[in-house]
Amino acid sequence: MLVLPTLRRRTRLLIAFLLAVAIAVPVLGTAATHAAAASSGPCDIYASGGTPCEAAYSTTRAMFSSYNGPLYQIRRASDSATLNIGLASAGGLVASAPQVSFCAGTACTLTQLYDQTPNANNLPISPGSSCAGCSGALSGPGPNGADIGADAMALPITVGGKAAYGVLVNNIGTGYRNNAVRNVPTGSQPEGLYMLTSSKLTSGSCCFDFGSAETDDSDDGNATMNAIYYGSACWTGGCTGSGPWVGGDLENGMYFSAAGPNPSNIPSETGSFVSAWEKNNGTTNFTLKYGNGQSGGLTQAYSGALPGGYNPMKVQPSVELGTGGDNSPEGTGEFFEGAVTKGFPTDATENSVQANITAAGYANNTTTFPPPTQSVISLKAHANGKYVDAANSTTSLIADATSVGTNETFTLVANNNNTVNLKARSDNQWVTAESSGSSPLIANRGGAGPWETFYLLHNPDGSVSFRAYDNQHLVTAENAGASALIANRTAVGPWEEFDLAAAPSP
Repeated sequence: MLVLPTLRRRTRLLIAFLLAVAIAVPVLGTAATHAAAASSGPCDIYASGGTPCEAAYSTTRAMFSSYNGPLYQIRRASDSATLNIGLASAGGLVASAPQVSFCAGTACTLTQLYDQTPNANNLPISPGSSCAGCSGALSGPGPNGADIGADAMALPITVGGKAAYGVLVNNIGTGYRNNAVRNVPTGSQPEGLYMLTSSKLTSGSCCFDFGSAETDDSDDGNATMNAIYYGSACWTGGCTGSGPWVGGDLENGMYFSAAGPNPSNIPSETGSFVSAWEKNNGTTNFTLKYGNGQSGGLTQAYSGALPGGYNPMKVQPSVELGTGGDNSPEGTGEFFEGAVTKGFPTDATENSVQANITAAGYANNTTTFPPPTQSVISLKAHANGKYVDAANSTTSLIADATSVGTNETFTLVANNNNTVNLKARSDNQWVTAESSGSSPLIANRGGAGPWETFYLLHNPDGSVSFRAYDNQHLVTAENAGASALIANRTAVGPWEEFDLAAAPSP
């Protein structure tokens, strides 16, 4: 009689225990499934290392295991409607199917990247020179000197076997910026940066950047920005190899070392997916690393003193992607994810983030881009039927020649961002729309920048016209060709039309 109640009590306890286990097992199973689908993201790793993300962006996946918000916003051309693109699950990969349906039959522009940190440091299209106080900025091709957004469908890839799209900075003036970010390092506070990019599209022009920049889109002097630069622009000279390389754009120079040039034993840093790393303690050290975004660890390219004149740093609370600190618009590149961290991340933390990137399964970056092409040409003005002449580096271009010689011959470089540059064969200098287009064209520049960049327009009658990038005005043979060429017109007429003809190379 005493045994049965005891057995019953034990049985009830056993049943209760088993029920508790039965209830707990599905919960644990769900948690494990969730963890498998949404394991620690890059910013979880940074936080555990004591250097938390203060701005984090990706078009492919969550940067935190708990994040379940939008990744980016797109706008379609047909009706200007917008759509936020989010995740298939919390902490997981992008759900890109809605984007494909939304953009079917029309063009779509990526208008904003959402910050995944609580700071809400979202990246809209850069204001360029359109914002109040941005008078020192280089203009973008958008309204009132703003930049333009990337083609949202132009860079398809896969991540974890799922379709995704990157940010393609291809067309000149593509850029994103927030000039009032919160909680990011400023002044000489230590800061870490990384981004996942690719060498399939780079340039030797300024500047494909990601990181901290000036709040007025203008060049505020040495050390006023701290961004990753990825490209082959060797402003200091002395670089080895063809590039591209990961560098630090610290304003007024892209540095691959304190002296400037890349290490001679690293002639290039390439791959379909390249992880690029920069960290700066603000006073004594900046470090550059790179890695393969699909496998392997990190290679340290430089770690040491800051360049002369950059100690201490004077970083401002702005984050940018795609352009230089002063909105320099000619860099090209690809972006898939990146973060700005508070503090100077340890090597161990960065190694863990690198392992997280390679485990994400980035693949199928197959989009190709034609290299710039060159042709030797001459230009005949419709205004008077004469050829454009670049006599020397002190005389403005004018249509006053009746035949083609060296002075009437130019090398036309067609870039892969729908722009062209002209180099005069008379003095081997680039043609510039001097003073942002307010002065006549002249061939006197040693390098091609925004003032030396033009859109080539094809007119219905077979002629061409040139629109200066910096002021978006058309080049005209002023006064029916009697005056020097200048970029000051808003509509195409006979004075703005030229016949472009192949010329024999001198």
